[in-house]
Amino acid sequence: MDTPYVAKWARSEDSVHEQALRLRTRRFELLSANIANADTPNYKARDIDFSAELDRVMGSGQNFAGMTMTSPRHIEASKPALEEDLMYRVPLQSSMDGNTVEMDVERVAFAENALRMRFSIQKTADEYKDMLKLYQDMRP
Repeated sequence: MDTPYVAKWARSEDSVHEQALRLRTRRFELLSANIANADTPNYKARDIDFSAELDRVMGSGQNFAGMTMTSPRHIEASKPALEEDLMYRVPLQSSMDGNTVEMDVERVAFAENALRMRFSIQKTADEYKDMLKLYQDMRP
């Protein structure tokens, strides 16, 4: 059974690049599973709608790592969805064994995800470097 990636990976206090890294990691898992099962009969290729998931995580304002209510007057946050919104790929050409994995599509998606993940890693590293520099400048 798959684990809910929004509840597992996302925290609202993280930057957009940190959120993107978590979602891109989950997407790597899905794309890798698709590639590994390219010859498995009746396997259905799966993916996530990255933009929609990132919008959902960033726009929710929730801390998916868990919230602590310290007062009965606090307003309880709504819970995130418990199931993943996985998409099943519609193949460009159907196969005799019912498998929907198309290696060319998966390879392109994997390469694109890797490139975008590299960008997010670099941006996240830059954010931490800026914070470190700020901290060092504040010290006497």
